Amino acid sequence: MNKLKINDFKEIITGRRSIRNYDPTVKISKEEMAEILEEATLAPSSVNLQPWRFVVIDSNEGKETLAPLAKFNQRQVASSAAVVAVFVDMKSEEYLETIYNTAVEKGFMPAEVRDQQVPAISGLVKTMTNEQKKEMFLIDAGLVSMQLMLAARAHGYDTNPIGGYEKDRIAEAFDLDKDRFYPVMLISIGKAADQGYPSVRLPLDVITEWK
Repeated sequence: MNKLKINDFKEIITGRRSIRNYDPTVKISKEEMAEILEEATLAPSSVNLQPWRFVVIDSNEGKETLAPLAKFNQRQVASSAAVVAVFVDMKSEEYLETIYNTAVEKGFMPAEVRDQQVPAISGLVKTMTNEQKKEMFLIDAGLVSMQLMLAARAHGYDTNPIGGYEKDRIAEAFDLDKDRFYPVMLISIGKAADQGYPSVRLPLDVITEWK
């Protein structure tokens, strides 16, 4: 059984393709999308601040708003079941006590550990510049984005990460505070209409050193 699970996971990874053409008749229910997002948010984050925020764009109105902001990715926007806009919340430390209190309530963490961690983390974040916070949060956002794509594939869907869009306009377009919510990427999701193309990776002896 364990071997089957490992093989399934390997297929999820090795079979992933960046898909640009989706079957427009395939929709994803709000319940299943929520399940995919919840699985994605099991990704690690720095001091567990979980700075990622999502806007799921799956309505006709939402896609009409997005389309002029993603001019070079019209196929994905139009044909996908949804496009998930991933942001980071530059004030995610406001949820610090909520996160750690919940961990104590669920029995995941002793209260004394929380009482040590919360003021220490709060003090650390206060010393960071906006750029330092952004750098930290973008790493976390990359982790959750990759996990989102793998979770989607485990549900039988395909994805495409998109970096080419109007990042300076997207927050306000979807009624977010652009000074607080920094855009990371768009991820289209749906059922592939074609198989896509495998891509080449550099060999390990080029990218890896063993010490």
